[in-house]
Order: sequence, then structure tokens, then C-alpha cells
Amino acid sequence: MTEVSTQTNTTNASVNPGSVTIEQSLESRRQLTSHPLVRTSDMDDDSKLEAVESVVTALERFPNNYENASKAIKEAMDKKTGGSGWHCVIGEGFGFEINHEVRSLLYMFHGNVAILLFKCI
Repeated sequence: MTEVSTQTNTTNASVNPGSVTIEQSLESRRQLTSHPLVRTSDMDDDSKLEAVESVVTALERFPNNYENASKAIKEAMDKKTGGSGWHCVIGEGFGFEINHEVRSLLYMFHGNVAILLFKCI
């Protein structure tokens, strides 16, 4: 007859005064991934840079209010291009199929948020 021994590993976690909490770790991870990442764009480089700057500024100004950030981005793009017709969608999970003016589409991520910016036909 063969004996089978089982071992149990236990780990005692102690909190050091200088240790990092889970919340601090998550916040530092968010800061590392909060740079803008352009996924798709048909804009020229100058327009794309202005649009990305508008998006980042609005999201920093309204970090927890996507509706106000979206309005701010739309108004900034309307003012920069001297017209109207810009639309902005911000969210954490959505799909889209749109018709847009040529050279007026920007689809990007900022952290875990997706931003769709386009001008209607």
C-alpha cells in the first residue's frame, strides 16, 4: 500500500507601511495605459493631431462624464473647422457602422475608453 501525503501551503501577508495597496497598483496601471492610441483615421496628420489633443483635453477636463466630454470635443472641432456636423461618441463598449465625410474619421482609445469622432455627410 502506498501512502500519499498532501501538503498545504499557507501564506501570511503582512502589510508594511511602505507597501503598495491594490488600489494604488490599479491606479498606476491606469496611468500607464492612459496614453492616446489611434486605431483608425483617414485625417491628415495635422488634423489628426488637433483632434487627438481636443479629445485628451476634454477627457482630462471631464474624467467621469463622457457626455460633457463628447460635447466639448464636438464644439472644439466645429470651431476649428469653421462648420458643423461633427459627432463624437465616447464609451467603454460599442460598435458602429457610419457614413462620414472623406478625411474626417478618428477612432481611438484613451485608457479603457473608446472615442469615435467623425463628420457627417
